[in-house]
Amino acid sequence: MRVKNHPLVQALSALRGNPRACLVAEPLWGIGYFLYAPYATLYMSRLGVSDTRIGVLLTVGMMVQLAALLFGSVLIDRFGRRWTTFVLGLVCWCLPAAVCMFAQGFWWFFAATVLNGFMMVETISWNCLLVEDAEPARLVDMYTWITVAGLLAVFFAPAAGWMVRRMTLVPAIRYVYGFAFVMMTAKTVILFFTSRETRQGKARMEETRGVPYAQLLAQYSGVLGRILRSPATLQVLAIIVLLNITNMVANTYFALFATRNAGVPEWVVSYFPIARALIMLVFIFGIQHRLSRFPIRKPMIAGLAAYVLAIGLLLLSPSAGFAALAGYVLLDAFAYALVWPRRNSLIALYVDPDERARITGLLYVLMIAVASPFGWITGSLSELDRAYPFVLSLLLFAGCAVLLVRSRTLAAGNAGVKPDEPIQEVST
Repeated sequence: MRVKNHPLVQALSALRGNPRACLVAEPLWGIGYFLYAPYATLYMSRLGVSDTRIGVLLTVGMMVQLAALLFGSVLIDRFGRRWTTFVLGLVCWCLPAAVCMFAQGFWWFFAATVLNGFMMVETISWNCLLVEDAEPARLVDMYTWITVAGLLAVFFAPAAGWMVRRMTLVPAIRYVYGFAFVMMTAKTVILFFTSRETRQGKARMEETRGVPYAQLLAQYSGVLGRILRSPATLQVLAIIVLLNITNMVANTYFALFATRNAGVPEWVVSYFPIARALIMLVFIFGIQHRLSRFPIRKPMIAGLAAYVLAIGLLLLSPSAGFAALAGYVLLDAFAYALVWPRRNSLIALYVDPDERARITGLLYVLMIAVASPFGWITGSLSELDRAYPFVLSLLLFAGCAVLLVRSRTLAAGNAGVKPDEPIQEVST
């Protein structure tokens, strides 16, 4: 198949307006993020932050996210998706990178964590900017391209490994955080000037104009009732909670496990994301588009099974050697490509488009409220044995797969279903 005739390439070329602006700017954020992400935990550890305190930072971050989300959706409706994405993009991504660049110990990372805690509000406003004026049938393709944008950015990660090898870890990552500050600022500014407020955003700005914040917050009781009365939305909530915890474990503890348990040199850590990215790109362009005819949950179940097998190999890697670690990277990449674009599509499909900001915001509030203790829990588990957080992840992935297998409600969620079409809700 010629590249220009590939369904994903055709889907990208057909995008206009805000979806196109979001996709074009996203790699700039990804380049900065994926340069420092593999080393963030090692950087904190080298500056004297213990595993338990790293876990405390995770919990603090989720508590700040929870507090921010309680007011965030109101702010998104009051000030619009575009302005909220711009201001909070600077606050929750650019400033924390600058703080981490100069960090000297725990309290510096605490400050960066508090600032970064506004990221969930920015995520909601950015997603509203992305999807509200888009065609619903293109949702999976759009989120697949978001994944691809991140994967392409991963190819810059070896630069961080090269710097670590030449300069040692701490000074190298200081430079990396400085570069990330520049790239994330550029992304935020470019997106602001190439996007426009969405139709629904304009409508919500008009509806909330002059309405007291207390009254807007009071309306959450009705929004919460809509969530609690919807079996589909409750099941989506359970899925995003479980996946959020497992993602937290992988992002935070993989580098520590790989270097301290599996004996991987620190400078090699940045090469794992690029290997994972190569595998995922092959999968996305070779297989992903062929799965669009299947209900969303079937590829997700396959992906969750791959996650379980991947973690099993990771846990065996200290004794089984590099082959097990390579198997983990392979299966983890397949699993991510199957699960995460569809996880995002489920949220879009089962959220009322007229209340997208508030329902999505409240879903994230509930997600973080349930997941927040797991920052401290996983930190304490890692202090006992760095394998234990991954054992927890294995169990959570298995639980998520069981939920999807048993759910008749989510069986209706096909890639082509429009979020504004009624979906019959039946019990699990």
